[in-house]
Amino acid sequence: MRIALLGGTGDIGEGLALRWAYHTRHEVIVGSRDAQKARTKAEEYGVELDSRGVEVEIGGYENAAAADRADVVVLAVPPYHVGDTVEAIAGSLDEGDILVSPATGMKRDEDGFHYHKPGAGSVTRIVADAAPDGVAVVGAFHNLAAGRLANLDADLGVDTLVVGDDDDAKGIVADLAEGIDGLRALDAGGIANAAEIEALTPLLVNVAMHNDGLHDLGVRFV
Repeated sequence: MRIALLGGTGDIGEGLALRWAYHTRHEVIVGSRDAQKARTKAEEYGVELDSRGVEVEIGGYENAAAADRADVVVLAVPPYHVGDTVEAIAGSLDEGDILVSPATGMKRDEDGFHYHKPGAGSVTRIVADAAPDGVAVVGAFHNLAAGRLANLDADLGVDTLVVGDDDDAKGIVADLAEGIDGLRALDAGGIANAAEIEALTPLLVNVAMHNDGLHDLGVRFV
């Protein structure tokens, strides 16, 4: 399967790109608003993987071109850019493609980080509202520590909660998630439940900030 990571030059995009390229045989494509930046980062990821004995070609393209080449498109962009990004790539999406939203809105004050709930109810819902007809939207990868994800020497041992209103698309994304060693996907229902999942991220950041040794905190349900 071909996976495009829009915003694949950023933290969560880097981690997912490296993990999928390292642990699976899926084709990984890096997208960015700047095509040259995407190509540069794709080359860097390739060098890292080659140093670990994995020979794989990762393409780098402008976001719309990356989406055009993919079956699954991960919006690894800041939450305030998701709507504009979907609008910009809409013409590159085909019926049956899947959009994946890992973004969560946060704000910070003197007490710490807090969930910034958008008017639509969740960032995942913003994506769903903007997606073209025939393109399914799935929320996943919200609560992963980016540094831990990008460190291929780190054992993950964490869960990701997956939400979506299309069961087939949700199953595909869950399978993609579980192709990454140490990552377990759990079905958390429909997009109406996305806000509760997105709100976990600032909680985890606050716990990590206040407890030594928990910088790369994740969640595991037992």
